[in-house]
Amino acid sequence: MHLAFEAVGGECVFSSEWDKFAQDTYEANFGERPAGDINLIPSRDIPDHDILLAGFPCQPFSIAGVSKKKSLKMPHGFKDKKQGNLFFEVARIIKEKSPRAFLLENVKNLKSHDQGKTYKVIKSTLDDLGYYVFDNIIDAKCFVPQHRERIFIVGFKTPVNFEFPAIFDNKTRIKDILDKKVPDKYTLTNHLWRYLKNYAAKHKAAGNGFGYGLADLNGVSRTLSARYYKDGSEILIPQKNKNPRRLTPRECARLMGFPEKFKIVVSDTRAYKQFGNAVVVPVVKTIAAEMIKCLSREKAKSEDAVCTRVRISRPSDLYATV
Repeated sequence: MHLAFEAVGGECVFSSEWDKFAQDTYEANFGERPAGDINLIPSRDIPDHDILLAGFPCQPFSIAGVSKKKSLKMPHGFKDKKQGNLFFEVARIIKEKSPRAFLLENVKNLKSHDQGKTYKVIKSTLDDLGYYVFDNIIDAKCFVPQHRERIFIVGFKTPVNFEFPAIFDNKTRIKDILDKKVPDKYTLTNHLWRYLKNYAAKHKAAGNGFGYGLADLNGVSRTLSARYYKDGSEILIPQKNKNPRRLTPRECARLMGFPEKFKIVVSDTRAYKQFGNAVVVPVVKTIAAEMIKCLSREKAKSEDAVCTRVRISRPSDLYATV
């Protein structure tokens, strides 16, 4: 989100991230180390700002996350005390700092989680804070060769004529983001490849859809997740006369729309987690541009109103009124 808003003229005044390794990546690329756990940061310590950006944890609401937690008899959604309540920290900051606008991102399943009750709470909370709220589910495949549906929630403090940007398919392909030469360590071992094939066959026989995803190099991939480091099974690249391979961290960066200059300073495992948890940069950049247009129009209207008031003021009051 930092990259996307910076590209349309934004300037970051504060960031928060609790994970040490994500802090390392952020600092290497933006020259500042984010503050820690947002739960522990008083609102008064956060600078005033025009736009708040947040992607609260998606695992409590994702289809896979909910399924796993249910199987382990663990709480999910807002009942997940560790991750599910982070939205209310976002609401706390919005209430205290009253930004002109905000952009929130999460998994598609947020809208249907708990029969729609979860999103109803989120929407009503934002409404009660006095914001005009818009939401849309966007598939990143029109920007990068990855099927990745995410919900984006935009809010404005004043009424605006906001519309999510029209999306046109750029016909991106997986082969366009691949390196020509890749170290052998990314090729699956015979043991792992055999395990994945047997695992897929077992679930297919049971009528389930679980299994590895062998990418169509002329098409788009499945969604890159934070668990990609485990076996790479959701996006495997076919190789001639060899077992398939994982994507490299740099290829994952491209799949998420990060620029080539973006520095990867952590281990492969950490990088896979970070890119799997990230937003697709060009998607957010497109939304950011529309938000900036709306805020600029709102400011222009406000300035016009001031000028109108100035014109009917006494001449001696002109500069004081301005």
